[in-house]
Amino acid sequence: MWKTLALSAAFAFVSSTAIAAPQCDQRDSVLQLLSKKYKEAPVAIGVTNTGGLVEVLSTGSGSTWSIIVTTPNGMSCLVAAGEGWQVKEQVAMEPEA
Repeated sequence: MWKTLALSAAFAFVSSTAIAAPQCDQRDSVLQLLSKKYKEAPVAIGVTNTGGLVEVLSTGSGSTWSIIVTTPNGMSCLVAAGEGWQVKEQVAMEPEA
């Protein structure tokens, strides 16, 4: 009985916290929307091993932030957003050759 109750509770929790599908559009449109609606601009950028472009956008004060991933064909998807972005000092070293 406890197993059934625990599984039911776990299922209810997972169902209620399911992640919504990413919101996607052309990169220029996504950047324009985030700039206009939240006053966010790119503060960090990187390229994935599959050629995607990862960008962190934030307000000047860091009050809000968004992370988008852009495919090589120019389609960008919002994958995360939140509040309280903080810039940390880079401590990672470059890999040795």
